[in-house]
Amino acid sequence: MLFALALAVGGALAPARPSAAATLTEVTGFGYNPSGLRMYEYVPANVAQRPALLVAVHYCTGSGPDMYAGTEYASLADRYGFIVVYPSVTRSSKCFDVSSPGALRRDGDSDPAGIVSMVRWEQQHRGVDPDRVYVTGISSGAMMTNVLLGDYPDVFQAGSAVAGVPFGCFATTDGSEWNSACANGTVIKTPQQWGDLVRAAYPGYAGPRPRMQIWHGTNDDVLRYPNFGEQIKQWTEVLGVGQTPSSTDQPQANWTRTRYGGTGTTAPVEAISIQGGGHNIMAAGMAARILDFFGLTGGGTTPTDPPEGACRVAVTVNAWNTGLTENITITNTGPSALDGWSLVFTLPAGQTITSGWNAVFSPATGQVTAANVSYNASLPPGASVDIGFQATHTGDTGKPTSFALNGASCTVV
Repeated sequence: MLFALALAVGGALAPARPSAAATLTEVTGFGYNPSGLRMYEYVPANVAQRPALLVAVHYCTGSGPDMYAGTEYASLADRYGFIVVYPSVTRSSKCFDVSSPGALRRDGDSDPAGIVSMVRWEQQHRGVDPDRVYVTGISSGAMMTNVLLGDYPDVFQAGSAVAGVPFGCFATTDGSEWNSACANGTVIKTPQQWGDLVRAAYPGYAGPRPRMQIWHGTNDDVLRYPNFGEQIKQWTEVLGVGQTPSSTDQPQANWTRTRYGGTGTTAPVEAISIQGGGHNIMAAGMAARILDFFGLTGGGTTPTDPPEGACRVAVTVNAWNTGLTENITITNTGPSALDGWSLVFTLPAGQTITSGWNAVFSPATGQVTAANVSYNASLPPGASVDIGFQATHTGDTGKPTSFALNGASCTVV
């Protein structure tokens, strides 16, 4: 299974060339390193005077140099002036330890302690700003991201986990690196239980907790999709923001983004579900969105989301045995009148539209576009329009989770 994990993720990374003005350098003697990790750093030629630090953690069978060569973080560091550290495993599996008791406690005898030694070395030798230290990882590295935020909440300001599992989910007591129950998505806990696992890593800590961004593909066959929801439960509970999203949108096709405790890029928890995505979901442009969440892009030319707040959608569903009706109220909350509009949303699986009113719906299943009819094409600022449809269903009577009006993501109420 570990080998499958490596193949799935390793194949996802497209080479990204850093600037020739700087190179990847190994650092030795960086401090307490109980598991023999290696440390690589990338310091851009235009490094800021008091730079931020990004720790980028590799996948199983990978290495720090692989993570450097296969992701965009070094080229983005050239643009924004932060430093990147790439920890590298030396054990035979090349997977990070996220399962042993020593990994799941602060200042233990495994990988997390060595990674934090790297951070402290950077603070001492490169003048890194201790208030701007971030971590991201892929697969095994995503699991480590969860672990580092639990073990060292006072070191990291935010993390981003791409195809990972919650803190403590991979815990084992027999020395094994692999937890099949967790990988298969069968370890289900209450938010309180997940939160208690995090708090037990650093007993007595009462300070601020880092923000968390979570990515997962719905078709992940290595670390299965239920781990996405379990991570949301864990970090919303730890950060005290509840389970109900503050906003839901679709920043690009097949992505559903929910934010908890806030609606902008500084929300305490942000979760991106990629419909149809497998385990290797890391793709071009994702690194820039991760840096947006961290606040490291500072107005650069990173991909921009559709403008938030341009529309508001309210939905009600009335369902019976095999049918339902759905009423949708669309409000133009933007500054300009719309002369013609279309609303895009995705129906839950098994729902099929049979008829509609006040809009033309096409197609009848999957991602649907509802277009205006002649008598309601104009939608001035502050105005609303009611549309709706009747549909059959095979059991799922839920609402669409996100809507976009003329390409702009809507707030769902």
